[in-house]
Amino acid sequence: MSVTSEATATWSGTLFEGSGSVTPASGIGTFPVNWKARSEGAESTTTPEELIAAAHSSCFNMALSNALAEAGTPAEKVRTTASVTFVPGTGVTGSHLNVAARVPGLTEEKFEEIAEAAKAGCPISQALAGIDITIEATLD
Repeated sequence: MSVTSEATATWSGTLFEGSGSVTPASGIGTFPVNWKARSEGAESTTTPEELIAAAHSSCFNMALSNALAEAGTPAEKVRTTASVTFVPGTGVTGSHLNVAARVPGLTEEKFEEIAEAAKAGCPISQALAGIDITIEATLD
C-alpha cells in the first residue's frame, strides 16, 4: 500500500517582492513563505528548506527508532535536529542531522553505527541523495 502526501502552495508577485503560503493537506495550518525568509532567515516565516528539515528529522527519528528496536536496544527517547543549508544561486547544499538519544545498554560506538545505518536507510535521506548529509550522534 502506498500513501501520497500533499501540500498546496500559493504565490503572488515576483520572486523577490512577492510572498505566498503553503498548506499541508493534513490541515495542521497555513504557513507563510517569502524570498527574504529563504535567503536571509526569519522567525515567523517558513521556507522550503525548513520544511525539508522537518521531514528529514522526523523520518530519521522513525528510521533510527526502528533500527534500535531491531538491534534489541529500543530507545527511551530520540531527539533530532536537521539543519538544511540553502545557498542563494546554488540551492540546497546539505542536511546535518544532530541526534541525541537515551538508549539503555548501548555503547556510544554501537549507537553511532546504528545511527549511520538509519541515516542511509531513511527514505528522506534517500530522496536527498544529491546533497551532502552529515550526522552527529550522541547518547544522553
